[in-house]
Amino acid sequence: MSGAPARPLRADARRNREAILRAARATFAAQGIFAPTDRIAAEAGVGNATLYRNFPTREDLLAAVIDESVRDALAASETLERDLPPGAALQEWLFQLVWQLRSWQDLPTGIATAISHDDSPVQDICTRLTARTSQLLERAQRDGAARDVPARSVFELVTAVSWAVDRFADDEERARERVALATAGVFVVGSPEPAAAGHGGG
Repeated sequence: MSGAPARPLRADARRNREAILRAARATFAAQGIFAPTDRIAAEAGVGNATLYRNFPTREDLLAAVIDESVRDALAASETLERDLPPGAALQEWLFQLVWQLRSWQDLPTGIATAISHDDSPVQDICTRLTARTSQLLERAQRDGAARDVPARSVFELVTAVSWAVDRFADDEERARERVALATAGVFVVGSPEPAAAGHGGG
């Protein structure tokens, strides 16, 4: 028997949830993902009980906050797939992953922890990003541009690279160089062609 559909949130509950997400996004950007949750509640103008009623754990909150960014990244990857050769599309996707994951202090640590924890709400984020990496990797492999390497290993690699990009405060140019060096073993020598202008990370 299927369960009853989830009831929509009341207007005040929806406002509280949205306020918490806005506050968390701003706080994570300023202080990293391990910023105190009571500070997030205060910035949102709600009590701790309201925050935990909506997001029982920090991981629940983190997953909800980054979901929009992940959906945007996945949508952008469709443009890469359409406009670029397979190897170049994969190369640009790996850069964009690194650039996105480095956006908040300690986010790479949170992602790396979630990869192997089945009960982490953030693991769904990892699964979706790994799946898209797999699709682009297999496309590049069929084209002869990428080696026979597992997508999970590639995703774990770019997660580690994003930590370095954050810690060394790379600008976009330096980050691209670091990603290209770190992922060189993914690609067949001579591939991929450089990504076309206009596909850089934001």
